[in-house]
Amino acid sequence: MHTRPAPAPAQAVPATQVAPAAPVAPLDEPPKHTGGRLAGVVTMIGSGLSNQTGAAIGSLAFPVLGAVGVVAVRQYVAALVLLAVGRPRPRSFTWRQWWPVILLALVFGTMNLSLYSAIDRVGLGLAVTLEFLGPLTLALAASRRRVDVCCGVIAAAGVVILMRPQPSADYLGMALGLLAAGCWASYILLNRTVGRRVPGAQGAAAAAGLSAVMFLPIGVIVAVRNPPTAGAVACAVAAGVLSSAVPYLADLFTLRHVPPRAFGLFMSVNPVLAALVGWAGLGQGLGGPEWAGIGAIVAANSLSILTSRN
Repeated sequence: MHTRPAPAPAQAVPATQVAPAAPVAPLDEPPKHTGGRLAGVVTMIGSGLSNQTGAAIGSLAFPVLGAVGVVAVRQYVAALVLLAVGRPRPRSFTWRQWWPVILLALVFGTMNLSLYSAIDRVGLGLAVTLEFLGPLTLALAASRRRVDVCCGVIAAAGVVILMRPQPSADYLGMALGLLAAGCWASYILLNRTVGRRVPGAQGAAAAAGLSAVMFLPIGVIVAVRNPPTAGAVACAVAAGVLSSAVPYLADLFTLRHVPPRAFGLFMSVNPVLAALVGWAGLGQGLGGPEWAGIGAIVAANSLSILTSRN
């Protein structure tokens, strides 16, 4: 499954997409036209569904390419999109600019690899929910409000429900989801650093390109060991387009027309969208306890945003 300066952690863009810096409207200005706001809401819905549908389609290629192969193709697609938009000039970068870009590339690749590996083991809904804990934990840790302490307790209860011991529990898959969460939190912090040091979208584009280069030998090894079929490659490419290119462009439009609080609230719903797409598209049904855990985590983030003054 972000280099405009990253939004507040509780409003972070989904980890399965890249949202580089771009000239967007100031986030503290409310939309001026009702028509634009409605278009922004529709775009948010389309972006969320595209993001999760892309991950679901990508998982269809797991039997042929494996999670590693799908992520490799996805990194290539993301790099092509961001390099075309950001047009970085790496020769002009100083070491002070390069080191956060390199770390961002490493975190970006690790984040997507751990997420897709978790999807392969525990399903789309649970994997995306666990990953969502990254920006939520970052937001709550930076707060000193009592209400956010309550939100943390609610989110922790949701995690306990999701990771409760049971015979069929895949703890490695859950651990991979939590690794993706840690990577997403790191991704937000690194994005802020890159956004301050590298102009425009050049930092994100350079990081995406570097990450794609890192995955080139992995892609070659996967292709040699498991010759890809046309259908598997198509699914992996679709994952890159639907989970990278489409959400990136959609978010640029949305942030011009929708208040940041509304944007953050909608991002909170992504675990629910992932669970619904996993159920409808992949037959990955969830039981009552799993839905309760997802609901608790979504509610914690929503409550934190709704009660925030900024």
